[in-house]
Amino acid sequence: MNHPTPTCAHCGRSSDEVPLLTLNFKDQVAWICPQHLPILIHKPQNLIGKVPGVENLSAEAHSH
Repeated sequence: MNHPTPTCAHCGRSSDEVPLLTLNFKDQVAWICPQHLPILIHKPQNLIGKVPGVENLSAEAHSH
């Protein structure tokens, strides 16, 4: 079984360059670096096509 090399879904940097956080969503795995975690939280639409199923997330559901 061939696994993809972990890279940030937004910037493409690998774990050799930055720490990566693992995302598990809809039985899919993706990674994001801490610098781009706010994008996942506040602007998930910017990750469409990069993180499977993210188009179903809504930043509007997030309240302060």
